[in-house]
Amino acid sequence: MKIGFIGAGNMATAILGGMITTGFLPPQEIAIFDISAQQTEKLQKQYGVHTVKSQDELISECEFIVLAVKPVYMKDVLKKAKPYAKGKKFISIAAGWTVSMLQSALNEPSANILRTMPNTPLMVGEGFTALCEDTSFSADDISWVKSLFASLGSAAVLPERLFDAIVAVSGSSPAYVFVFTEALIDAGIKLGLPREIATKACEQTILGAAKMLLETGEHPAKLKDMVCSPGGTTIEAIASLEKDGFRHAIIDAASACAAKSKALGEDH
Repeated sequence: MKIGFIGAGNMATAILGGMITTGFLPPQEIAIFDISAQQTEKLQKQYGVHTVKSQDELISECEFIVLAVKPVYMKDVLKKAKPYAKGKKFISIAAGWTVSMLQSALNEPSANILRTMPNTPLMVGEGFTALCEDTSFSADDISWVKSLFASLGSAAVLPERLFDAIVAVSGSSPAYVFVFTEALIDAGIKLGLPREIATKACEQTILGAAKMLLETGEHPAKLKDMVCSPGGTTIEAIASLEKDGFRHAIIDAASACAAKSKALGEDH
């Protein structure tokens, strides 16, 4: 088979589901293994992918292996993978695990490793994935993996020194958007809107604003200025945000996130 997933959680489900939905790969080319038999059975019924009884079997049968487990379990997974890893191609999606850490834990010189950092909007086909250029994958293999993730949104190849930054502005940032959205919905309710209307209005507006950024190619400041009439309501709101340190809070949050990502890499 072409690709297998060790771990069948939300991110693995998003990736394999996206591949099948977009026609990037047929289900018969995809295998999954998870310690939860219930989860693998669920995905097998939903997508028609292969299920295997062990991690060893999955590695043996697949060309590419996606390490879709939580970072805390990665060391044990790689240790168990070593006897079957010769010549195999491993794709990690775990935060905090550097290329050198992955290589050291796997301890199989002939195995190839590619570090990636996707985000949860992959689940709706609008994700962003960073691929690490510091890899033993061939150019053709990197191109194939990039095409895979591009089919689920967009993808870029970056040096590993930028991965803590990409975790902060892409990997973790959907949560920032969700917190902002929740607060904006609460504001609408405080101002008298029914929750259903406040929720729909905020969600649609955020979707539309993101689409404007992507499709116009304009700088965010220019798009902001288009909404801010002289002496109007929007500039009043912007002034309040500036007074309360909105930009500073976002920059500080991203910096804290990047620092934590770096610390995770140093702790293992």
